[in-house]
Amino acid sequence: MAPAEPLRARHRARAVRWWAAAGMRTRSTVAAVLVLALIGVVTGTGGLLVLRRSLLDTVATAALVQARLVRVAVTPGALEGTDPVARARLDALVGADEARGTHVQVVTDGAVVTASRALAGLPPLSLRVPAVAQAEVEVRTLPELGEEPRLVAVLGASADGLRYTVVVAESTAGVRATLRTAAVLLAAGGALLLVAAGAATRVFVGRSLRPVEAIRRTVDGITSDDLAGRVPVPAGDDEVSRLARTMNAMLARLQASQRAQRRFVADASHELRSPVATLRAAAEVQRLHPGATAPAEFAELVGGEAVRLERLVADLLLLARADEGAPAPARTEVDLDGLLESEGARLRASTALEVVVRTAPARVLGDAGQLTRVVRNLIDNAARHARGRVLLAVRTVGPDAVLSVTDDGPGVPEADRERVFDRFVRLQDSRERATGGTGLGLAIVAAAVAAHGGSVRCTGARPAPGAEFEVRLPLAAQEPDGAGDEPVGDEPVGGRQPPSAARR
Repeated sequence: MAPAEPLRARHRARAVRWWAAAGMRTRSTVAAVLVLALIGVVTGTGGLLVLRRSLLDTVATAALVQARLVRVAVTPGALEGTDPVARARLDALVGADEARGTHVQVVTDGAVVTASRALAGLPPLSLRVPAVAQAEVEVRTLPELGEEPRLVAVLGASADGLRYTVVVAESTAGVRATLRTAAVLLAAGGALLLVAAGAATRVFVGRSLRPVEAIRRTVDGITSDDLAGRVPVPAGDDEVSRLARTMNAMLARLQASQRAQRRFVADASHELRSPVATLRAAAEVQRLHPGATAPAEFAELVGGEAVRLERLVADLLLLARADEGAPAPARTEVDLDGLLESEGARLRASTALEVVVRTAPARVLGDAGQLTRVVRNLIDNAARHARGRVLLAVRTVGPDAVLSVTDDGPGVPEADRERVFDRFVRLQDSRERATGGTGLGLAIVAAAVAAHGGSVRCTGARPAPGAEFEVRLPLAAQEPDGAGDEPVGDEPVGGRQPPSAARR
């Protein structure tokens, strides 16, 4: 027994490996054939059992008919032999003088009164004594008649107060022959059905998998160098066609992401190259011509380019962290109106622009540093494009705080109002370094606002010309009634005089 266990284990492991290595067509075919074979065995066995029961019932009915005919032939004097005519008629009916396929005995008190020729001199085939007009049927082997199973029917009867039984033994050879024929036909038909089902399953599964194989070949040929390829989409709206459309959508997203990354790297390299080249050129001039540039002028040049380089690197780092899924910003209460007023005061002190600030109390949850960066980037962007006036406003609309920054500059063309939030995007009128930024300010605004669960959009100023940038952020708590959805002008708000009342 011990050596047999490792052998069986090896066979099982081999079967498992074969099943894992087999293709889907093979596994589907084997599974379909096995399931169909199981169903065929169960239904075929059930059908044969029902057929056997039906055939045996037919044989039993014939045996009982014969027994009732014999019972009708039993008349007074037939059993005792006192009436020779009646006895002769009974002997002829049971076949006492001729060989028949049906064997009959008439038994009284355990003794055979008359019997078929094949049963002459034999004891009773059954000693059962059913009630009068009742019958009992069984299938058993009768050694007196050979090894073939026989159906034995016993019918109880009485004549002139004398109880007797009629025993009829019918052959079941026809039943067995019919069952064998039916089993052979079922086996042959089942085998043909399994072969046809297996072939059909293999063909249909193979055809169903052709689009999948085409998708696999196409995807296998797509490399990171070229993501423009798309998988073929089969007709229809089944699982394979939906898979193909999903794969194409994924490839489109990967291609767009790859293009964005390449553009980002190229733009970042270009932006970094400019201050580095300036610093290197200044250093080279200072080395070759020590007296050509005054120390103060040289220091101012190097310091300005270093600040620009530092700011650019910080912006790139912030966006890279946003791309990597940086943790959610700290959630503290921030007074958006106070933040806007302080940034407005900064702009008023550093420029000659007319700065109008209109605020209503608005408190949001978020990171104060990031929100300050959002407001500052929007204000600096407006200051670069404004001709003479910048309007800063905060109001509440339902559950949101709405911050808007509006300038009276040339505005943003409608076709570019979504593109301006992409990285390194600078419109044509701000390409020069003296007036334009690096093209990352609005991208940082979009990333920070999204991290706070808000939204930002660019529209045209009203009245035109100009551009308006609007940021929506969820309020920290519902504002009390009377807070107002409209911005307050030069009137004090919340007991505080806004800078707009004394800063023109």
